[in-house]
Formats: sequence, structure tokens, C-alpha cells
Amino acid sequence: MHQNPQNTGSQGNIAAYFSRATMPSQQETLGAIAVEILRSGRSLNRKTICMRLLARVDAATSQEEEQHLQELISLLFRD
Repeated sequence: MHQNPQNTGSQGNIAAYFSRATMPSQQETLGAIAVEILRSGRSLNRKTICMRLLARVDAATSQEEEQHLQELISLLFRD
């Protein structure tokens, strides 16, 4: 796998989001989103993760699912 030295900080930030996800389902959701983004050929960064999460919130079919996704979005903006 080729690593771009410019993105090492971004990769560290993304790893931090995953480590903040405490529930297995949170990690599974973030993992699925990361796979979707990478398979689409886009860069994996906060913006693309957030956009995918927001799209899933729009398509949510229950309050529980929406709350789950909102919690993941909040992980992206914690210090």
C-alpha cells in the first residue's frame, strides 16, 4: 500500500475517530463507511466520512439508527 506523507496526520485523525467509537456497532458502521469511500476511489478524510454519515442520517428508518449515526458524527468533531 502506497502512503502519501502529506496524509499521515489525516490518517492519525481517522484512527483516532475509530478509537473513540466505543460500541462494536459504531466501529462496524465506521468500517463499512471507510470501505465504501475507499472502494469509490475517494480520499478517506473527515469530510468524506461526515458526508457519508449525513447521507445515512437522511436515509435512516428509525430513531435509534438516526441517534447512532448522530453519535458517530459527533465523534468527528470532538477534540
